[in-house]
Amino acid sequence: MSNQKKRNFQIEAFKHRVVVDPKYAEKTWNILEHAIHEIYNHNASGLSFEELYRNAYNMVLHKFGDKLYSGLVTTMTLHLKEISKSIEAAQGGLFLEELNRKWNDHNKALQMIRDILMYMDRTYIPSTHKTPVHELGLNLWRDNIIRCNKIQTRLLNTLLELVQRERTGEVINRGLMRNIIKMLMDLGSSVYQEDFEKPFLEVSAEFYRGESQAFIECCDCGEYLKKAERRLNEEMERVTHYLDAKSEEKITNVVEKEMIANHMLRLVHMENSGLVNMLLDDKYEDLGRMYNLFRRVPNGLLTIREVMTSHLRETGKQLVSDPERLKDPVEFVQRLLDEKDKYDNIISSAFNNDKTFQNALNSSFEYFINLNPRSPEFISLFVDDKLRKGLKGVTEEDVETILDKVMMLFRYLQEKDVFEKYYKQHLAKRLLSGKTVSDDAERSLIVKLKTECGYQFTSKLEGMFTDMKTSQDTMQGFYASHPELGDSRTLVVQVLTTGSWPTQPSVTCNLPAEMSVLCEKFRSYYLGTHTGRRLSWQTNMGTADIKASFGKGQKHELNVSTYQMCVLMLFNNSDRLSYKEIEQATDIPAPDLKRCLQSMACVKGKNVLRKEPMSKDIGEDDAFFVNDKFTSKFYKVKIGTVVAQKESEPEKQETRQRVEEDRKPQIEAAVVRIMKSRRVLDHNNVIAEVTKQLQSRFLANPTVIKKRIESLIERDFLERDNVDRKLYRYLA
Repeated sequence: MSNQKKRNFQIEAFKHRVVVDPKYAEKTWNILEHAIHEIYNHNASGLSFEELYRNAYNMVLHKFGDKLYSGLVTTMTLHLKEISKSIEAAQGGLFLEELNRKWNDHNKALQMIRDILMYMDRTYIPSTHKTPVHELGLNLWRDNIIRCNKIQTRLLNTLLELVQRERTGEVINRGLMRNIIKMLMDLGSSVYQEDFEKPFLEVSAEFYRGESQAFIECCDCGEYLKKAERRLNEEMERVTHYLDAKSEEKITNVVEKEMIANHMLRLVHMENSGLVNMLLDDKYEDLGRMYNLFRRVPNGLLTIREVMTSHLRETGKQLVSDPERLKDPVEFVQRLLDEKDKYDNIISSAFNNDKTFQNALNSSFEYFINLNPRSPEFISLFVDDKLRKGLKGVTEEDVETILDKVMMLFRYLQEKDVFEKYYKQHLAKRLLSGKTVSDDAERSLIVKLKTECGYQFTSKLEGMFTDMKTSQDTMQGFYASHPELGDSRTLVVQVLTTGSWPTQPSVTCNLPAEMSVLCEKFRSYYLGTHTGRRLSWQTNMGTADIKASFGKGQKHELNVSTYQMCVLMLFNNSDRLSYKEIEQATDIPAPDLKRCLQSMACVKGKNVLRKEPMSKDIGEDDAFFVNDKFTSKFYKVKIGTVVAQKESEPEKQETRQRVEEDRKPQIEAAVVRIMKSRRVLDHNNVIAEVTKQLQSRFLANPTVIKKRIESLIERDFLERDNVDRKLYRYLA
């Protein structure tokens, strides 16, 4: 069986010739043509769609698809020409209604015709690449109705006129508009764009150009922005009601360009109502509206930001350079904080918390705070005022808020080391005089400074708190070892570590005999319990409470400085003393002695001494005696207590000098660090690197850096290159 040859089978078509009536095509087409006429004439109810479908099917089957297709085109065109005349004849407002009605009729007719010719649509049309029936019907409607000369212009004008009427406040038939616009969109996006959208955008641009010109002449900035916002919303609403969704971006661009972009500068600079006035008057709503409108146009937010920055810098400059405001440091800093709060609120409420605006605000504050060289001192004085008395009765949260605000200003300072110098002085005075409101608040601020600037910045400040605690323990030990002194603690000593406190080399004054004995006992006790230490009395930093009796037996307890105590104790043995005698007996430095006498003889209500001749200043020929007539309604009277006050010019110079001296080793250390890692570097890069490394503490002066480099070269840390003198080499 396997040897048998395989046979090939072939199935052939049944060879039976179908004879077709020569007039078959003509007869069948006439039936179909009559049906199309009936459909267009609304007489379709009497037609047999099944029979019509079969006729169309047979025509295609017998290769008469071409005749069927061309006949369809001719018949539909004929009907559309008639429809066109009927639409043209419609008068006034009936024009769109007639167009809409005929369009709906055409669509229904098209649906029926497509059902009848479904077989042609499925087989003949794809094979001959002709247009499908439904699309053909739309194209014929477009060419014979919409693009008909008499209808095309009239349709566009009618649509644009209705939009114009709606813009001027009239109510129009939006449903009809929606149907007509949808018709244009159904005919293809190019029809909608060419026959309506393009002219619509041109007319709109012209309308808004004219309207914006009229508005800007008669409205203030806030009013104008309201009108622009309303127009923008109207156009967006119009799109949702009857235009193509893709038109929204185009029409809003037109409104934005004509009403905002073209008038941007005039609006922000508008006299009495522009951006600056809005900022001054806290017009959050208007500012928010301006932000939301301007963000829609190119460079809109940049324009607002530049005007705000320029205004902020100008007002800030006036604030930090106004001599009146500089008289009160606390008020000066409070004004800065108020200004910052004001703009923070504007940015969060009106400018959507925009980071670029926040950055502009920060850079403006940094710019003008550093215009005033005394800003670090004033911020420290503000802290001092708050931590002395300003935070009494304030909740913990509020204390934290105030400290956070102070830290924010601190971040803007370029000379953070100057702030540290003053802060250390003020903290020392608060701790030594026991005038701090809250240890928690003090420590909280130190933690914030530590977080901001690192351990180095606050290590000495933390050391000051440690000394205060240790001193309490030392005093307990001292009195425990001297029971003969009893319970009344006449002497309280605070032992301060030299490196941690801002102590100045001071000449120890001559203490009264009663005090000297006690001080000597303490020295013996302290040096006996601690080996290898030295004590030097800082009499300029101490305070004392002394009991005094005046003329009519009036008794008071006076709270005074150590220097004032030394002076007052002299009057136990003398009724009258000259300035020279006091100076000789106490050895207090002249400037301090004059201040001390001034506070006791020239301040009303505190004048426990009298002087001759009476004057506000202390002269070297003045004589002093106890004021027997001194009275006060308080038993305890504070006289010349140590308060944080602005420095005098010489003190300011001295502080500045100390700061400059402290900076030298820091600059040198930075140079050495950089050169050690880079080995060879040119001058400009060294300057840039050092400035960058030190900017968290202060802004290094290039001249000073150059001097420090010279010093390092002299000490053989670096050397200059033999060929290129601007090149430095690190010497290991």
